[in-house]
Amino acid sequence: MPKRNWLLSLLVGVGLWQLSVPATAQMLLPYTPQLNAEQLEQQGLEVAEEAAQLIRFQQYDLALSRAKLATQLAPNKYQPWFILGTLYVIQQQVEPGIAALNKALELEPKEVGIKFTLGNAYFQVGNYAEAVTQLEQGLKLKPDVPAALFDLGNSYLRLGKMTEAIAAYQKAVTQQKDFWPAINNIGLIKYEQGDVNGAIKLWENALEIDQEQVEPQLALAVAFYTQGKKDQAIKLGGAALKLDSSYGDLQHLKDNLWGEKLIKDTEKFLTTPQIRAILDDLEEKSS
Repeated sequence: MPKRNWLLSLLVGVGLWQLSVPATAQMLLPYTPQLNAEQLEQQGLEVAEEAAQLIRFQQYDLALSRAKLATQLAPNKYQPWFILGTLYVIQQQVEPGIAALNKALELEPKEVGIKFTLGNAYFQVGNYAEAVTQLEQGLKLKPDVPAALFDLGNSYLRLGKMTEAIAAYQKAVTQQKDFWPAINNIGLIKYEQGDVNGAIKLWENALEIDQEQVEPQLALAVAFYTQGKKDQAIKLGGAALKLDSSYGDLQHLKDNLWGEKLIKDTEKFLTTPQIRAILDDLEEKSS
């Protein structure tokens, strides 16, 4: 399952939208050189809160300009740096995002949202050990965030620590029963461990939660194909690829944490005449 950008889910869980802005009895003044340091800082926090709300509505360009301004107005407050770093990560500018988030962490070392977002960012740049460190530190302070547990499981999976990955995914499902991505990824591990029937049950469970999800549907089709249930596999896999043909790309599957055994079996499945014909037709329609 992809490290989908669970950042928005993470931020909802840790309350980014409800940033604490100190109250003031004064009316907010426009930015002018006459404002004193306290007023500038207050205005910076107000602008940061605006940026957070814009993130919520996915208006990232507008949010980015406000977040940059907020860091200038209130450089010694963690909120503007947190929001700026989050925006960079969402927009795949991960390195500057990490720099901004680390600045926020210096200013507020116990803010769990920063740690969770940093964990996600470090995962994206392949620093899985540091991702684990940040996520685990955050989870010690706030253990009930499924998206953070999911990111932790993904990080452990990349490090080859399957037992720890399964434990993290299971905790995510305990917190949120319908969190199908974690169920799906336990299936990925079970398949690599040779427990094909166990993986099938998990992918079927994921599809019971959301029958439109392509990843467990294709994985299930591949598993059925390896068991000789070819007609069922072709029907299921073809339907999945029609929903999202990007899953016909092996690199896309590797990026989504599919292991070597499942990739090898998927490659065989994708080269069957029926599936190849579906992919060719989809490619022709998209060109």
